[in-house]
Amino acid sequence: MQFDAVLIEPRIDEMTAKGFWQGKTVNDHFDACMTDCPDKPALTSISVATGERRDFTWKDLDVLANRAAVGLSRLGVGKDDVVACQLPNSWQFVVTYLGCARIGAVFNPVMHIFREHELTFMLRHGEARVFVVPKLFRGFDHEAMADGMRKDLPDLQHVVVAGGEGERDFDALLADPSLDDDPDLPRIVTDNRSDANAVCQLIYTSGTTGEPKGVMHTANTMYSNLVPYAERLQLGAEDVVLMASPMAHQTGFMYGLLMPVQLQARAVLLDTWDRSVAAKVVEEDRCTFTMASTPFLMDLANVVEEEGTDSSSLRTFLCAGTAIPGPVVERAGTVLGTKIVSAWGMTENGAVTLTNLHDPDECSIHSDGYPLAGMEIQIRRPDGSIAAPHEEGELFVRGCSNFGGYLKRAHLNDVDADGWFDTGDIARVDDRGYIRICGRSKDIIIRGAENIPVIEVESALFKHPAVGTVAIVGYPDDRLGERACAFVIPKSGQTLTFDGMKTFLAENNFSRNYWPERLEIRETLPATASGKIQKFALRKMLREEMGLE
Repeated sequence: MQFDAVLIEPRIDEMTAKGFWQGKTVNDHFDACMTDCPDKPALTSISVATGERRDFTWKDLDVLANRAAVGLSRLGVGKDDVVACQLPNSWQFVVTYLGCARIGAVFNPVMHIFREHELTFMLRHGEARVFVVPKLFRGFDHEAMADGMRKDLPDLQHVVVAGGEGERDFDALLADPSLDDDPDLPRIVTDNRSDANAVCQLIYTSGTTGEPKGVMHTANTMYSNLVPYAERLQLGAEDVVLMASPMAHQTGFMYGLLMPVQLQARAVLLDTWDRSVAAKVVEEDRCTFTMASTPFLMDLANVVEEEGTDSSSLRTFLCAGTAIPGPVVERAGTVLGTKIVSAWGMTENGAVTLTNLHDPDECSIHSDGYPLAGMEIQIRRPDGSIAAPHEEGELFVRGCSNFGGYLKRAHLNDVDADGWFDTGDIARVDDRGYIRICGRSKDIIIRGAENIPVIEVESALFKHPAVGTVAIVGYPDDRLGERACAFVIPKSGQTLTFDGMKTFLAENNFSRNYWPERLEIRETLPATASGKIQKFALRKMLREEMGLE
């Protein structure tokens, strides 16, 4: 695969000279773990459904990573080849990534909720050579789905199945002890490692173009975010990081996988979110830090209060994705005894702004923090001039952790000649440099920190025989931040029911998370003189009808 990460080269000299790009990859950080603390606990992997728990030291992970590297190499994977992985949070996910890193392969994590519609595009666009899936997860047969997709994926050579059987089983292909005896192992795991400016991660984000965009990151772009992030949160080797946010998102990947390796800290992974299990894990494993969206925080506070579990070890809970309601911050702080930190970021650049551990709680309630070292923000008016403090405008960011570009879509990179990236968000900044996200100019709904690709869902519903016009907008939700509502004008003589809409989307293989949770049938929709639907008016109308204004 040839990667067109055109945003990397122009920044190398400046970012290196300023010390933000330190030239270290996950391999370098892992090697340091093997030198400094090989026998220290490194990873705990917990399956919520079965209760199975696996614990690993750094030395254990080193052995497994080498096996995965050899196994992938035997499958024909080489430098710059893409390995897609749909596993939930698990030791297999971590080992697959570490194995890829040792042979210079590019890791492409994809959410376990994705189905044929999303995956066929992503794997074909990314030219994935290997696809690693669970056999069954939450009752869904991922192996059967992967097999059904292969006819549409000319580059896909192998499907590896965790919990599978026979020759394609993960344990047989990527974790077999016999791989330790491969005479080429020393060469395989050292000769093709990528440098810190090479693309090492391909991760898709829902955009406004009607299809996902492949975000390219390097070790330098990601670790230049992780170093100041950990410093601001005062995280170190003795911390225990709980990660229940999916590692196919940047939240789980960067702060649940990469950061613990960098810090030589232990990570505890949950493959699904269960509030009681999470509370018990915090208590028994003495977890000190986690990062997740607001619903996770609310759940954890509720269960700790109800069941009386001990959460005293959990010093910091970082919330991102949506604004944190004031009562949630106050209650969680009281019940959990935890500092609640707010943040804002994107797949394209990781966490850009964070509040400070010493800030009063009001900062997390009323702001999304200030930029990390190496990142700059700019709020612009529609005419391009710089907005005044407290004035809302379009949010642009620039700096070390900005991505390398969108794969095969350089024209969509949204970076100007001075390196400023258009985030698509509307924000304001106060006199101290703290920002507040006020809305989005891009047409995306964020439901429980998961982006809903509005245009893609609308395009599908337009194909329904009863739909004449459709517009999907978000509406506030206390738990998930937002939910989606579809406004539909039916074709003459046709009807559409809520159940009919859901059935249609299911038949078209859309992830359940993308389905609108409300359907409004209308005879007309507010529109401009040119016929463009005014979504801001729909949002206002919906909030008024729901009694939210």
